[in-house]
Amino acid sequence: MGNTDNIYSKAVENISGFTFDEQVAQVFPDMIKRSVPGYEKIIQTIAMITKRCAVNNSNLYDLGCSLGAATLSMRSALKETTGCKIIAVDNSEAMVKRCSATIASYRSDIPVDVLNDDICNIHIENASVVVLNFTLQFLTPEKRLQLLRNIYQGLRPGGVLVLSEKFVFDDDPTHQLLIDLHLDFKRQHGYSDLEISQKRSSLENVLIADTVTEHYQRLQHAGFKHNNLWYQCFNFGSIISIKEKI
Repeated sequence: MGNTDNIYSKAVENISGFTFDEQVAQVFPDMIKRSVPGYEKIIQTIAMITKRCAVNNSNLYDLGCSLGAATLSMRSALKETTGCKIIAVDNSEAMVKRCSATIASYRSDIPVDVLNDDICNIHIENASVVVLNFTLQFLTPEKRLQLLRNIYQGLRPGGVLVLSEKFVFDDDPTHQLLIDLHLDFKRQHGYSDLEISQKRSSLENVLIADTVTEHYQRLQHAGFKHNNLWYQCFNFGSIISIKEKI
């Protein structure tokens, strides 16, 4: 199940920007469980969405797949479909190596291609389900709209995008309260104030969050007319976007 996340437990004078390297890959399951409220619920619901929305002879994409949690969730829900394939992509070699090993350890007839590549380079085609699970926030803002356009163009009519992100909020009191609640969540899961502070510094200028409104506007510009927040816990949540049927 991986190791305990203690990457930021000791004081560091110069904190480098957060990267999904081998050190992070080793502790990622523990890190995400203790850092992202609602993560397990989102992963579980991706299976439910897949079961309802995946169609025969289509592709499913997990863009920014990390260790493959969403990929495995999607694959578990494809038992009643035929001819489907999952394409899982991550630009971290350490993540892809572990993801491939994890997926190979579960027996299934559903093929999965695990690619070590930039998700912006991937040609999306014949897709019924696309997942961006806490991935878009790590792209530079100017690349986000084009990626969503690529996804929209590659989705079949009626296809869905699941977009999970960390949010910021225009209303300052609400924004601060939700941040404070998230920090309390991390403390409840055993992170010290030093760990919280140092990780926040490492993520500064690496994870650039948007408001829900900004996400809706960008999705609409990409072509999606049906966008709704289906889940939120504190300043984390997930949006589902549906491509119109012909």
